[in-house]
Amino acid sequence: MNSGREQWKSRLGFILAAAGSAVGLGNIWKFPYLVGQNGGSAFILIYLVCVMIIGLPLVMAEIVIGRTAQRNPVGSFRLLAKGNPLWIMVGGLGVVAGFCILSYYNAIAGWSLGYIFESIAGGSLSDSASITNTFQARVTSPWWALTTHLGFMLLTVGDYLWRGCAGH
Repeated sequence: MNSGREQWKSRLGFILAAAGSAVGLGNIWKFPYLVGQNGGSAFILIYLVCVMIIGLPLVMAEIVIGRTAQRNPVGSFRLLAKGNPLWIMVGGLGVVAGFCILSYYNAIAGWSLGYIFESIAGGSLSDSASITNTFQARVTSPWWALTTHLGFMLLTVGDYLWRGCAGH
């Protein structure tokens, strides 16, 4: 079915994008901390079981729904659920969840950008006490958070514009 929508150029590209989306920033940024706080390998075992029982079927369902409907989340559920408003709302919740995740990712990416610049400028991050103090000072500073977030958003928009508005 060719609906005029963009398609993946390769299977590998799709698999890498799906894996990156599924792994998420939380698994990279906060996962090691949670493992240490909640029992080490026992936590990892429970985590992997939950991923296999809950996460994998959900990812597979999303892929099947997307491939079948060839529409956005709300349109996909509207088509597949024959207009049932409860299922259409599920598609809408997917869009809302995307916006919530976007706000979280932007904040963390802004922090990362700020720390990169501080490291280049020779910031004092040599021991755990200085790292903790620097982190506390940064996250309690609304201007630092706003500046780094704005910097990340400008880079993102600039990249989009530089690439010719996604190749169009």
